[in-house]
Amino acid sequence: MQTRSSPSRPRDGRPAAHARFTAVALMTAALLVPACSPGSSSIKPSSAASARSDAASAPVLAPLPRAIPAALAPYYTQRLTWRDCGVSGFRCATLKAPLDYDRPGAGDVRLAVTRKAATGKGKPLGSLVVNPGGPGGSAVGYLQQYAGLGYPAEVRARYDMVAMDPRGVARSEPVECLDDRRMDTYTQTDVTPDDRAEQNAAVAADEKFAQACGEHSARLLRHVSTVEVARDTDILRAALGDAKLNYVGASYGTFLGATYAGLFPSRVGRVVLDGALDPSLDSRTVNLEQAQGFETAFQAFTQDCLRRTDCPIGGRGTTPTQAADHLRAFFRKLDGHPVATGDGDGRKLGEALATTGVIAAMYDEGAWSQLRAALNSAMKGDGAALLALSDSYYERDASGHYSNLMMANNAVNCLDLPPAFTGVDQLRQAQSAFEKASPVFGEGLAWQSLNCAYWPVRATGEPHRIPAKGAAPIVVVGTTRDPATPYRWAQSLAHQLSSGHLLTYAGDGHTAFLRGSPCVDSAIDTYLLHGTPPSPGKRCS
Repeated sequence: MQTRSSPSRPRDGRPAAHARFTAVALMTAALLVPACSPGSSSIKPSSAASARSDAASAPVLAPLPRAIPAALAPYYTQRLTWRDCGVSGFRCATLKAPLDYDRPGAGDVRLAVTRKAATGKGKPLGSLVVNPGGPGGSAVGYLQQYAGLGYPAEVRARYDMVAMDPRGVARSEPVECLDDRRMDTYTQTDVTPDDRAEQNAAVAADEKFAQACGEHSARLLRHVSTVEVARDTDILRAALGDAKLNYVGASYGTFLGATYAGLFPSRVGRVVLDGALDPSLDSRTVNLEQAQGFETAFQAFTQDCLRRTDCPIGGRGTTPTQAADHLRAFFRKLDGHPVATGDGDGRKLGEALATTGVIAAMYDEGAWSQLRAALNSAMKGDGAALLALSDSYYERDASGHYSNLMMANNAVNCLDLPPAFTGVDQLRQAQSAFEKASPVFGEGLAWQSLNCAYWPVRATGEPHRIPAKGAAPIVVVGTTRDPATPYRWAQSLAHQLSSGHLLTYAGDGHTAFLRGSPCVDSAIDTYLLHGTPPSPGKRCS
């Protein structure tokens, strides 16, 4: 999902560390999508015109030759020099990869890697590489702050836990665009324009964002595609001394993992793709179906809310439709009369930030109580709590500094797929479909889908299928009421992969592993530890 409120994303307003990072994986999404870059591999047929939004007719991502090209040998034979990270239990290193795989001699990118050695006895299983999604989420931060401590003890005992920030992200030569002050302005842009002036302002915001990225990150912008990151990951595998890649990816991380499998099927070890994307979809379809996903999540929240005495959008006897109308009316009120937040930088809670705060809480049902309290306060004139949810989504800290999450998110998404809309006229023609898909969020998500129309670099990818023929069993996890990566995407990806095994979680929230289902956790633990995938049709709740 490549939107200003971008659920990765990544993203999510969950209070726990796991929730926050997973959300990144999706919340920075509305355009969480797949793609291919020139010269990196071949998509057959190669014509962009042949791409379709349905999996059956989309071209195929073809694997790369097994033999390592001579020009890449220095990268594949490099040795990682591990050093102290300043984080107890972790070591860090820097991996070099070619900036341009078509021209390996044209310069390098330096990629941040961290590792926590296996902690227990028993036969070592090699490395387990993790990625929380985004695109734009820091895998290094995710491992050091959550996965390296929160993954099951049995898994951490047998695997060296490893993460690498993808090129353009966090510690790996980050894409840079707007400074903090201009990001504050950008995140408050009205994306439900009421007149021509507001429409022009929304367009100008995307144009300025794109222009700033082109000015400050010109070297990187053409080389942050998911295919290139997948190729970097194969260099990482080799540098770690592993014959095969063991990997757990969430949200956008599933697209990265599936792309790796498509390019290097013979090097696939034990791979889990949780909260899956469908690489066969074009960006407009991705955004539209994500709008439907957020509507599904909001309806689940509403049904739960209306049973409670502190529900801010209705009480006993209120219908879900009336509750949605109440929330929309509140957003409209904020559009003209923002409420105070006590923010040190003077920000008030307007419609844009309030909407982002609500979307953030859709990623995890554990945040619903937080959202009810935040909405109650905001409706009484105190927008601080809802602003905090929005800030967590954008990774804006207490000092007013933003991570580069949103910048990397746009850079990857706009390179991986052609834009959802080429201009306002196309958007206007599709807006009613978005509003039908999500009466609460549809209009805003449609306008947020316009950002790649002004990107300074042309897309190099297109929709495609990933069969990964010859790969070892791959576990694809889908949640039935996932807001950011709809369940049907997991079904589609599992079907595309020649060795895909679908694990279904019947529930709410984004992703399923380590989110409270013993059934899901046990199935994935068994696979990671013993290589046994879930039985066909496995369903958990």
